[in-house]
Amino acid sequence: MSTDEEEIRQLVESWIQATREGDIDSVLSLMTDDAVFLASGQSPMGKEDFATMARAQSGSEAARIDGRSRIQEIKVLGDWAWMWTELTVTVMPSSAESIVRSGHTLSVLTREGGKWRLARDANMLSVVS
Repeated sequence: MSTDEEEIRQLVESWIQATREGDIDSVLSLMTDDAVFLASGQSPMGKEDFATMARAQSGSEAARIDGRSRIQEIKVLGDWAWMWTELTVTVMPSSAESIVRSGHTLSVLTREGGKWRLARDANMLSVVS
């Protein structure tokens, strides 16, 4: 496994851990300023909208979020890389049943200032019944 691949795998682990801890600033630091998130049935969302949504869902009554990512493939091409994962996200509201979403993602990453950052993410998760 190359150093680049190891660094990308660490980015994924850091993202999941920061999400578990509700550390929005750490999650934001793992993406480019022009990051775009694509999800079926939703408008594209940039970093600023992601931050606004995440902050609105934070606080003492916020749902806990956990995730598991199984990386299927990473391909590095210079300062760009793409990654295919199988992702499961569990949202645990304080006063409701947990919601589990699972599916595939395809992400584009770029190296900025010597660090890998997420630049684009196509998320094909659906609710698991």
